[in-house]
Amino acid sequence: MKREETIDHHVRTAWHGISRFYNQQAVKFGGTMSIGFALLTIHGDEGTPATKIAPQMGLEPRSLTRLLKSMEDKKLIIRKADKIDKRCVRVFLTRDGKRQRENAKEIVIRFNELVREEIPAQKLNIFFEVIQQIQALSKRSDIYKKQLTN
Repeated sequence: MKREETIDHHVRTAWHGISRFYNQQAVKFGGTMSIGFALLTIHGDEGTPATKIAPQMGLEPRSLTRLLKSMEDKKLIIRKADKIDKRCVRVFLTRDGKRQRENAKEIVIRFNELVREEIPAQKLNIFFEVIQQIQALSKRSDIYKKQLTN
């Protein structure tokens, strides 16, 4: 099977293109795509438990720790102990973080508007259906139980 015939090749190259686009936009505001997605994941007023951010972004906890440290250094977030459960750390957006969150939101909305302008709703609905099925298949634990053959 050629690389261009694999499903993962098309998903990966599409995501890399989107990622490049988002990074090109984010750099205009002194950020990155990862920072933008983190800002969008953090609740604007109530903050978000730090343990909830990584799963929502599809990140490993170690990567999130580095990202949050970078965001603290840029004064986009602050971390505080939860008022009820002192063991829990909540992440809050600063004023700059809220402003950058709005920038990130605008970028995501505009990209999605562009896609919806260019691709008919019927095709997008089929795409969503197919990508959800692929995602479900990737979570199955029995995929490789049968012996692979050459």
